[in-house]
Amino acid sequence: MRCVICHGSKIEASEVNEESKLGNNIIYVPVKVLVCQTCGERYYDRRTMQFLEETERKLSTEEPKLKEVGKVLIYE
Repeated sequence: MRCVICHGSKIEASEVNEESKLGNNIIYVPVKVLVCQTCGERYYDRRTMQFLEETERKLSTEEPKLKEVGKVLIYE
């Protein structure tokens, strides 16, 4: 497999954090996807996309179980 962006051949499975928003909060959802090690382009299979869509739905309709890992602050 070659990268569609840079045409590199070094594409490996990696765990990445996908971002999802919940109000003013950003939720990181860890998923394992193929990533071009040259340019960073990510490749998602159908199962991963369905998982991310279902996670988005759960975040918006249910009380999700989340772990706080930090805070974002704005200087005024």
